[in-house]
Amino acid sequence: MDLSVISPVYNEEESVALLHQAVTRALEPLNLQWELVLVDDGSADGSAKQLELLAARDPQHVRVVELRRNFGQTTAIVAGIDHSKGEIIVLIDADLQNDPADIPMMLEKLNEGYDVVSGWRVNRQDTFITRTLPSHLANWLISRVTGVHLHDYGCTLKAYRREVITGFRLYGEMHRFIPVFAQWVGAKIIEMPVQHHPRRFGKAKYGLERTVKVILDLFTVKFLNTYSSKPIYLFGGLGVLLILAAVLLLLVLIALRIFAGEHLIRSPLLILSVMLVILGFQSIMQGLIAELLVRTYHESQNKLTYTVRKTFNIEKTGE
Repeated sequence: MDLSVISPVYNEEESVALLHQAVTRALEPLNLQWELVLVDDGSADGSAKQLELLAARDPQHVRVVELRRNFGQTTAIVAGIDHSKGEIIVLIDADLQNDPADIPMMLEKLNEGYDVVSGWRVNRQDTFITRTLPSHLANWLISRVTGVHLHDYGCTLKAYRREVITGFRLYGEMHRFIPVFAQWVGAKIIEMPVQHHPRRFGKAKYGLERTVKVILDLFTVKFLNTYSSKPIYLFGGLGVLLILAAVLLLLVLIALRIFAGEHLIRSPLLILSVMLVILGFQSIMQGLIAELLVRTYHESQNKLTYTVRKTFNIEKTGE
């Protein structure tokens, strides 16, 4: 299988048939073996029935995965990836706001040597206050924190080579961070403008509350990216800073005692300095425990701490 187009579906019974038609129009001229993997994420309308009809109508291309309940967009995407076979994976929303006609151009970018092609909704057709503005702020924040600079992390329409996205698991709302995870393994990433259409059916499934989840997930991504292999640098560094702050407070107390006659025991700064020392040592101990957990995680599963793009004249282990 050359290409898998994966689309999570949640209450989109009016859209799925039109999505199938649009994907078919876009991909038939390409002379590729392709499949459309539609994941029903516990829809409460007639989406499941529509997906079953599509699977019966086009068994060559349509694959349907029905989840038992609504797990969320990220889990639906993971289920789609797990049940797909394509060497290239394209993610697309089922609400028809993404345009499948952009997929051939994304494939051309992959053929130029890129591993990830990320869609950028330049003319986004969403409400500004509740959707577009929070998205702009989130994109700026994610780019600054992760170092992977994209204009539109929230655009589902993205194309990936399978090998750069199958070495990790996604949780929460982390599907938007897939380019960051791919960059960890050395993926070459490019962003390209894509079309964005107004919603034709139903209503948006997300609002401002999603921004909070994204920010919380960003903390996790930053930790995994920077400190997953050396957590002592985070916890130990924080511990050292707390101890240094305690030492500085003690020096201030000594100076106050010498020059101003202040009593050390009565000063709240003494209690604060003692607390900072305790917290500092606790943070360092947490870092050491985290180091042991990291080693257990990698060594118990034989996980490598590096990834290899290519080898030349090197036989694979076991051959």
